Amino acid sequence: MSAAPLEAVETQAAPAPVGPYNQAVKAGGMLFCSGQIPLDPASGTMVGGGDVEAETRQVLSNLKAVLTAAGCSPQQVVRTTVFLVDLGDFAKVNAIYAETFGHGVEPARACVQVAALPKGAKVEIDCIAVLA
Repeated sequence: MSAAPLEAVETQAAPAPVGPYNQAVKAGGMLFCSGQIPLDPASGTMVGGGDVEAETRQVLSNLKAVLTAAGCSPQQVVRTTVFLVDLGDFAKVNAIYAETFGHGVEPARACVQVAALPKGAKVEIDCIAVLA
């Protein structure tokens, strides 16, 4: 019995990968989304100018675009990881996060403070979803 094939997910509605990875991969009935930072998908420039709330909104917009491209919605997300440069931003990020994931069964989540994120971002979020 062979394993189900892996399928890359790509969309121009989210930033293109800048390295040897995909925006997401479908595998075994699951969707594994790479972390998103606040890049504008059209221009490739950072959004928010250091405002963690504006950055979080862009990150979630990018993540939702990848979910949509895979045929998923935020309601199918079962796990997220939130990476913050400053845990002091937790309450602000959490409030905006709840707008996307605060309905029905919220995903399991980890939130960690990191020393730095790519391109000077203040927040990055990745997720795992169940394919319908």
